[in-house]
Amino acid sequence: MTKRASEDQFDMLHSLVTVELIQRIKSGEASTADLRAAIEWLSKNDITGIPISGSPLESLMGLIPELTFEDVQGGL
Repeated sequence: MTKRASEDQFDMLHSLVTVELIQRIKSGEASTADLRAAIEWLSKNDITGIPISGSPLESLMGLIPELTFEDVQGGL
C-alpha cells in the first residue's frame, strides 16, 4: 500500500517549485515553457493580480486591446 505524502511534504514541494520558477524568471533564463508553467502555477493556486499604477501588470494590460461584446460577436 502506498503511503500518501504528508502535508509538510506537500508544503515543501510547493515552496521548492515556487522558488525554482522565481529563480528562472529573475535570472532571465526562463524558457517559454517555464513562463507558461509559472502562469499555470499562479492560476492553480488562485493567485490573481491587480494592475496598479506603474506596475508591470499595468504595462502588460496596456498592450492588450479592449474588446467590446460587439467586437467579439463580429469576429473582429
